[in-house]
Amino acid sequence: MAQVEATTERIIAADAETVFDALADYTGTRGKLLPEHFSEYEVREGGDGEGTLVHWKLQATSKRVRDCLLEVTEPTDGQLVEKDRNSSMVTTWTVTPAGEGKARAVVTTVWNGAGGIGGFFERTFAPKGLGRIYDTVLANLAAQVER
Repeated sequence: MAQVEATTERIIAADAETVFDALADYTGTRGKLLPEHFSEYEVREGGDGEGTLVHWKLQATSKRVRDCLLEVTEPTDGQLVEKDRNSSMVTTWTVTPAGEGKARAVVTTVWNGAGGIGGFFERTFAPKGLGRIYDTVLANLAAQVER
């Protein structure tokens, strides 16, 4: 089983604190950022960063639906880590300043992939597909905070 990783990033025309606060707002902003690949979004505990427990279903392909129950931590300033209780998947959101009034938002998801030929296809195609999904989330985030 090899680890699979998908990373995408975007420069957003808003300060890092505003961008981070929007990402950490699971009860308000976060649900508005999610494209059609996400369903059954529900905050089960907390709702603002550290200590949040959030559920959703992620449909990356027509045949692949992942039931996610994510525990949120903030290990360092500007970083949210979402660990899935139902799998090995971990998503890390990192927001850093990127010049005057701008922020760099980076999202990286890693998980233990399948073995064999299925694993080969997963390692080849899953990062691109998940990258496209998170490109949309980051574009929606930018639209939300750049107003």
